[in-house]
Amino acid sequence: METPAIVHNAAAQRFEARIDGQLAHCDYRMDGATMKIVHTEVPPAYEGQGIAHALVEAAIAHARAQHYKVLPLCSYVRAYAARHPELADLIVSR
Repeated sequence: METPAIVHNAAAQRFEARIDGQLAHCDYRMDGATMKIVHTEVPPAYEGQGIAHALVEAAIAHARAQHYKVLPLCSYVRAYAARHPELADLIVSR
């Protein structure tokens, strides 16, 4: 499966992808210049296909472009950050 288009829904504070009418999303909350990524969810039928990875990648690219720091409250994002040491300059802890 090709990775679906990722859309930044700023009003809902999340990055979204629609797959066969179903919503996958990576939710965040802003705290000053810190993007707290709070939850990432992919419909069960589409797990393991790189969609969560693409959502988080888009969120982190947005944070970098806006000069935000990222506080990964979501377990998936914490694991993603641990696998990508090149993000160390963006990642903050509580």
